[in-house]
Parts: sequence; structure tokens; C-alpha cells
Amino acid sequence: MLYRICRFLLLVIYNFLFRLKAVGIENIPTDGPVVLASNHISNFDPPTVGIKLKRKVHYMAKQELFDIPVFGPLIKGLGAFPVKRGGVSKEAIRSAISLLQEGKVMGIFPEGTRHQAEGAAAKKGAAMIAIRSGATVVPVAIVGKYKPFSKMKVVYGKPVDLSAFIHDSSPDMLERVTEAIMVRIRELQQQHK
Repeated sequence: MLYRICRFLLLVIYNFLFRLKAVGIENIPTDGPVVLASNHISNFDPPTVGIKLKRKVHYMAKQELFDIPVFGPLIKGLGAFPVKRGGVSKEAIRSAISLLQEGKVMGIFPEGTRHQAEGAAAKKGAAMIAIRSGATVVPVAIVGKYKPFSKMKVVYGKPVDLSAFIHDSSPDMLERVTEAIMVRIRELQQQHK
């Protein structure tokens, strides 16, 4: 209930402030585990990726955020789970895989931090979570800038085919999976500029 109320309020705000348009929602499976792998340009990105969808989207969030009165319980109620400072721990990876094995949807930003640089290195955590959980990976591009009354788009691409990597145990497999995901995200960004 809390999720639906907050989603509705954010949807009203985002539609009004950023004129947010969603493209390709049909590319997201209606059930089963899904990883939404998106570029990351702002703290506003998690709601942008999830508010136009009927399925609840879960995210990793910094542990410190859960310690803030009112805000901590709120983000927990909205599906966030904590990650300790200093990177994604084994515990966070296990939580993510468990969540996906329950057939849920998880939003991940492979770039890790917000940045503007094109082609910056992405982290391998998203690839590891996707491969280990067997989730469908949907590339997502957030296009535009969070300026009041400007147009923004969230674009959901066709799932990334990772079948070639399932039985691959080579040392660079996660780097290649990460690159395959990032290539699709960048393609979506270019196509929808």
C-alpha cells in the first residue's frame, strides 16, 4: 500500500516537473526475475526507472540512509535494502540474488555512481547478480536532464541475451557481460537523444 501511494505521488510530480515519458514498457516481462540495468545521472534516477511500471522495483541503498528517522523506514517500505559503505558486500549480493530468485524486479546502476562521462567503466556487480540469479536483464536509458518543465524519457530496451555466458567460466566473463549490458544502454541513449 505504501509503495502504491508513494509511486502515485511521485508519478504526479515527475509527470508535472519533468514531463516524464516511458518508452518500451512492453519489453519488461510481466512475471519472473528481472534486472533493470540503467545509466545513472542523478539521485532522482531510482524513481525515474520504476514509477511508470506496475511491478515493484527494488534497489540497493547506502546503509546510512536507513538510519535517518522517517526516511529510513520509508525507503525500506518502498523496497530498498541496505549496502554497507565501501562497496557492495557479499551480503548485499546474496540479498539481491535471493530477491530475484523470488521472482521480483531489481533496479541496478552498473556505473555505480552518478557521472556525466560517456564510456566510463562500469562495475561487475550487476553482471554477477544477473548471471547468478538467471534474471532477465532489461537495459534502461534515462534521457534528458532533471530541469523543471523539461522533457525526460525513460527507455526500456529489449532484454539482453546473456545465453552465451551461462556456461562461460573464463576469467573475463563478468567484464564481457558488463560490457554487453552497457553497450545496449548506450545504444538506447543514442537512439533517444
